[in-house]
Amino acid sequence: MKRRSFLQLLLASTLLSACATSEPPAAPKPAPKKIRVGLALGGGAAKGFAHIGVIKMLEANGIQAEVVTGTSAGSVVGSLYASGIDVFALQEKAFALDESQIRDVSLLSGGLVKGQKLQDYVNTLVGGKTMETFPRRFAAVATNLDNGERMVFGSGNTGQAVRASSSIPGVFEPVTIAGKRYVDGGIVSPVPVDAARQLGADFVIAVDISSKATYNRPASMVGNVNQAITIMGQKLGEQEMTRADVIIRPKVGKIGAADFDQKNTAILEGEKAALALMPEIRRKLAEKQGKGIAP
Repeated sequence: MKRRSFLQLLLASTLLSACATSEPPAAPKPAPKKIRVGLALGGGAAKGFAHIGVIKMLEANGIQAEVVTGTSAGSVVGSLYASGIDVFALQEKAFALDESQIRDVSLLSGGLVKGQKLQDYVNTLVGGKTMETFPRRFAAVATNLDNGERMVFGSGNTGQAVRASSSIPGVFEPVTIAGKRYVDGGIVSPVPVDAARQLGADFVIAVDISSKATYNRPASMVGNVNQAITIMGQKLGEQEMTRADVIIRPKVGKIGAADFDQKNTAILEGEKAALALMPEIRRKLAEKQGKGIAP
């Protein structure tokens, strides 16, 4: 009996000693933060169809943007994509788009485009949804005509914000929102990288479809004004794009601002440009992951 008690005591002592000297289990590592990919889609009138090609290639390679910002033509494509429209359906709608669907000339304003048709067109395609209800965060960037400040519209009437962002001075009438007048966002933010950061993007892919200002004389009024906006926004745009992680530049320089018949060419150029940069995009995403942020 005494021997059994001694053995039991020895066993208990051994177990207690083992518990005392063993290391506590390692604390579980915190899950890496999920990266939020942002798309900053620049302005460029009819060249904006290239954005569709870029989005197609990103999605085909498993890269989904959670944040989308757009200036001018980029705001049109960006709003439709952010609203939940499938990218292939978006391409179909682009092919079906006729310029007359979005152009409404007002004789009272000296022949300027009113922009109401564009507003109605966008609102119809997004099903009347306001920007804050989209499955992806979205903002359209415009310029305050009275003080030249950048305005980021991320809630409210989608078509109206896109209309403001796309209102090329001298071609479109300014858009009045809450008593303030707004025109094309390309004057202050040709490719809205900062707006994408503002909306919470960790990794920003900028899509620049603008042409560099050249000595060549544009062949149309829209081309002339587009050239002027390019000159005004070029330096600002260069500075802002340095804050992007990747810049995609589709080769759409030969497509004119009003060449709506070049949609297919623009989309293909967008696809090619995005595909060419896919290794760089994957590498930089992996770098983010290595720093504790996972895609």
